[in-house]
Amino acid sequence: MAFQRFIVCGDSYSEGMTDEVVDGKYRGWADRVADVMAEAHADFTYMNLAVRGKLIGQVVEDQVPTALAFVTGSDTLVSFHAGANDALRPGYQASIAIPLYQEAVRLIAKSGATLMLFTVLENTGNKGKGSEIWEKRFSEFNKGVRAVGAEVGAIVVDANQEKFFSDRRFLAFDRLHLNAEGHKRCADAVLERLDLPFDPGWRTPLPPEKKTPWIIEKGVTVAWFFVFALPWIFRRIRGKSSGDGRSAKYPTPVKWSERSR
Repeated sequence: MAFQRFIVCGDSYSEGMTDEVVDGKYRGWADRVADVMAEAHADFTYMNLAVRGKLIGQVVEDQVPTALAFVTGSDTLVSFHAGANDALRPGYQASIAIPLYQEAVRLIAKSGATLMLFTVLENTGNKGKGSEIWEKRFSEFNKGVRAVGAEVGAIVVDANQEKFFSDRRFLAFDRLHLNAEGHKRCADAVLERLDLPFDPGWRTPLPPEKKTPWIIEKGVTVAWFFVFALPWIFRRIRGKSSGDGRSAKYPTPVKWSERSR
């Protein structure tokens, strides 16, 4: 199907962190998908409402109503992805987050739009107690995503079916967001699900990783802690988010094929 409109709701993953920067904005998998979708429909438009750091409740309250106002039917593809930021919080409650996510999915589905959902990668290739908590929480969360996706007939893009995605070389230096190669492969995975042109090599694992000297690994970890982990902890203590004061990349429909003219 050649979609006339693509609307993206979510957090940093859907905003595009930390892909290459184009015109002052992270490109991201969704922009990459829009590039191909624009070639399939002469009147294609694109909206990206995603903002880094947003919780499920914020995505539902701030982004979903805007998205629904621009749905024109099944020729509108709505991508909805949230939950990672909730699960990373110390006070995370699955009994609240999962039903909230599922109700939002049902609401979007009622609009008549074609709906696309994502699971969260459970094994990111990182190690330690934090990674163990991540894997446990998202294993449960993903079950909720798959269940409601089957209920409403949504397209579910499940990265956990592709074991090679656990290669940490698809992550940026912050060890949380995808890098350019990760976003490119995610875009191709989505395009394949949409029956649009894609690079069939996206499933090819990276070559074996060369062993890094112990002292360098420790140095990188120390740098990561001070550059990313410590600021994240300080934001949590102050009740702040990386998305505070930020607005969406494309809050209104953009004629994507003409954006650079």
